[in-house]
Amino acid sequence: MTENTHNSNDWLDHDAELSTGELALADRAALRRVSGLSTELQDVTEVEYRQLRLERVVLVGVWTEGTAADSEASLAELALLAETAGSEVLEGLVQRRDRPDPATYIGSGKVSELRDVVISTGADTVICDGELSPGQLRQLEEKLKVKVVDRTALILDIFAQHASSKEGKAQVELAQLQYLLPRLRGWGESLSRQAGGRAGGGNGGVGLRGPGETKLETDRRRIRAKISKLRRQIAGMSVIRDTKRGARIANAVPNVAIAGYTNAGKSSLLNALTGAGVLVEDALFATLDPTTRRSQTPEGLPYTLTDTVGFVRHLPHQLVEAFRSTLEEVADADLLVHVVDGSDAMPEKQVTAVREVISEISERRDDPMPAELLVVNKVDAVGELGLARLRHLFPTAVLVSAHTGEGIQELRERIATLIPRPEVVVEAMVPYARGELVARIHREGEILKERHTEEGTELSARVRPDLAGVLEQFAVNGSRA
Repeated sequence: MTENTHNSNDWLDHDAELSTGELALADRAALRRVSGLSTELQDVTEVEYRQLRLERVVLVGVWTEGTAADSEASLAELALLAETAGSEVLEGLVQRRDRPDPATYIGSGKVSELRDVVISTGADTVICDGELSPGQLRQLEEKLKVKVVDRTALILDIFAQHASSKEGKAQVELAQLQYLLPRLRGWGESLSRQAGGRAGGGNGGVGLRGPGETKLETDRRRIRAKISKLRRQIAGMSVIRDTKRGARIANAVPNVAIAGYTNAGKSSLLNALTGAGVLVEDALFATLDPTTRRSQTPEGLPYTLTDTVGFVRHLPHQLVEAFRSTLEEVADADLLVHVVDGSDAMPEKQVTAVREVISEISERRDDPMPAELLVVNKVDAVGELGLARLRHLFPTAVLVSAHTGEGIQELRERIATLIPRPEVVVEAMVPYARGELVARIHREGEILKERHTEEGTELSARVRPDLAGVLEQFAVNGSRA
């Protein structure tokens, strides 16, 4: 009995030592999809509503531009997305075309080949590396006899798995419903069809008379109502976010946003800079909910660091729209720390994809893009030749490893030189009875010199104009630069 109690206490002690990120990771790992267990029908055309279930998948892409390496990299990324969603990738096919086939995405000949691959591999899902139209989706499923998922639906599924906050879940649900609405359809002959015109009165002709609103129209109406409700909820949540952001701006605390490609190591970098203990996982889109932590420059000037959702090539526009309030953390930042995965085969493509999304957000708000500091992470996983290539590609970037700590101090110093600083230099003798003013100077300003005397605290500091006005009564010889 004593031994059991002792072991139990050890377990409790261990649990207490876990960081917030480790607890979140354990919680996420506690529920996993079990391959092979399903109650869905074999033929997807027999069901009207389907739950996205990815188990054994075949990938297919259309190569329309760029090099063969670009096409293969895009399909490799799709494979990572599929694995993140919980699937097993069996095969990947790429077809060279001038543009995707408007009917079947890959053309009728390739559909037959793809059907043979699906049968031979025993796949239950085909994932296309692009956004399919409702017609393409229907045609492919009818010909392949398995579920077909496009890149957008796949990314939405990953977001749905990873969202944890109330705002994150609402944003994901909104994006899913916006994607689903034009793709709603029914299968089978048992579904009623809505009559056109005055069919109920006998003028519609044979075959057009029906009972009125169909199940499909009812669902569309409900989805539109739900979309409106979610938009109102997200707008309310963004007010709270704006209030917090406004408080930071009022206090003149510079905000540094960490942005970059998914799985580039943004959360690891936040932990390395602040010891935040946020969730770190080797998976795409591990972070969906922004995390803000306070830090300070080597000279003691405070600023905030915000970890944001990762970007990806061809990020679905539904997600950009739904996550607008979250992504605005990037647009509102005083400095953008743009993190790049140095171990990626083509890091320059990551940089382009991220800048495109940030530029889109800035254009919508009619705001200039914030200043950017490029940071190449994971340099510990790159050899000497790779480092030389990275230095050539990104000559002004800071090369770091959040894992080993290499370059982190240099990054802190670069951030300190780029964030906005208080512009008024004051020299004041603050009485000890006004200790709250000294604390405020430490909190909001930058101390240049400080000395404790019999009369009070003599200091020289760089502060904002409003604080300089408060300190004017204690100015030494009326000095104010």
